[in-house]
Amino acid sequence: MAAGGVRVNGKVARASRILARKELVEVEFPEGDRARRLGPPARDLPPIRIVHEDDHLLVLDKPAGLVVHPAPGHWDDTLVHLLAARGTALSGGAPGRPGIVHRLDRDTSGLMIIAKTDLAHRRLGSALAARQVKRAYAALAWGHFDRDRFSIEAPIGRHPADRKRMTVRADGRAARTNIEVVARFAGCDLARAELESGRTHQIRVHLAHAGHPVVGDPVYGQGGARRISGPGRSAAERLERETPRQALHAAELWFRHPASGTPLALRSEWPPDLHVALRLAGLPAGVDPAFGLAYLGFFRYSSDG
Repeated sequence: MAAGGVRVNGKVARASRILARKELVEVEFPEGDRARRLGPPARDLPPIRIVHEDDHLLVLDKPAGLVVHPAPGHWDDTLVHLLAARGTALSGGAPGRPGIVHRLDRDTSGLMIIAKTDLAHRRLGSALAARQVKRAYAALAWGHFDRDRFSIEAPIGRHPADRKRMTVRADGRAARTNIEVVARFAGCDLARAELESGRTHQIRVHLAHAGHPVVGDPVYGQGGARRISGPGRSAAERLERETPRQALHAAELWFRHPASGTPLALRSEWPPDLHVALRLAGLPAGVDPAFGLAYLGFFRYSSDG
């Protein structure tokens, strides 16, 4: 479309073009796709921390602000480019997504599994589909949940008016998120969210659907600090100002190694760019936010299961 290869009724169409019934759409495909070289990234990117690595896979701690794989607007500045420049062997995977077993949103930080071999990729993909990979996210959510433990089960699909957003809709794909309240602060709760499915933006959409959007979420925030009334409003507004992105972090991961079957339990503490947010939310003054999740009893998994 950017190259003028899409026409509607004989005229070059823009991406914003809304189609009407019976309009003629013509697409001219180039002679073979241009191969995109996975070389060094085109710009400086934030560093990644390797949590575990062997001949079959690696688990890394992705920083916020880093796109996972090439896509429009990010053809040469992604996590995949960083790994390629590092010399990491990557499995085949989907076109343009070598090694990517599962994804994180650009502004969500935390643990990700990368497959180095095709066998590891297939087995990890099968384990994900069978819900044998346990993923737990830490999220600051506005307001207070009615219960300490519950599940949100609601189908997710594309928003009918904004294709970049997701929403709960009857014809969407089945999705389930298990929620446990880890800490209750003045204007928000720290929740542990475990995925039983892996839909796009799932935790953010489900928490917003439940009336408790993620603090700092620019898309699904539903008013953010304005949702808080009374004497806590000013503190909530400060929390919102000091939260640079959605306060969502993939903090814990458990799965069996695709080659040996050995259980792996991996952890990532609350990220540095959200330390101030956790402190303002209500973490006790004497506790270092770098150990905030452990202090609050967030972590559950061990290599024993």
